[in-house]
Amino acid sequence: MDNRDRLFGALWESYMAKVTGLGGAFLRAADPKALYAWYEEHLGIGSPEGSFVFPKETQRASIAVAFFPEASSYFPVSQPAMLNFQVDDLVGVLEKLKAAGVTVDPKTGDYDYGRFGWFVDPEGNRVELWQPTE
Repeated sequence: MDNRDRLFGALWESYMAKVTGLGGAFLRAADPKALYAWYEEHLGIGSPEGSFVFPKETQRASIAVAFFPEASSYFPVSQPAMLNFQVDDLVGVLEKLKAAGVTVDPKTGDYDYGRFGWFVDPEGNRVELWQPTE
């Protein structure tokens, strides 16, 4: 391979199609309408188009997609996926959920990139809340 081929190869790679971000998360629910209503009541997330939509202007941090080993204990093994929602006030949201009788994990996690808390939704899914570091 000569220099011209290397240059063309590098140029081609810079123009290749690629993924630019997360377009959505799609989960099964026993009663989607009831679950949407619950999330709207308890977290203030509306679903006017039949799904949650978070405008890019409201995003406070990067969006993570992570693969966990099947045996990971980070969330229940019986749960194939876990939602993570960005929040502006972790303690406030957790207190609101507790006051409404929602099962809230008493532990929280503090890291360089933010604070984390967890609750269980009406279908038994463990859900993570993340308050990104400012």
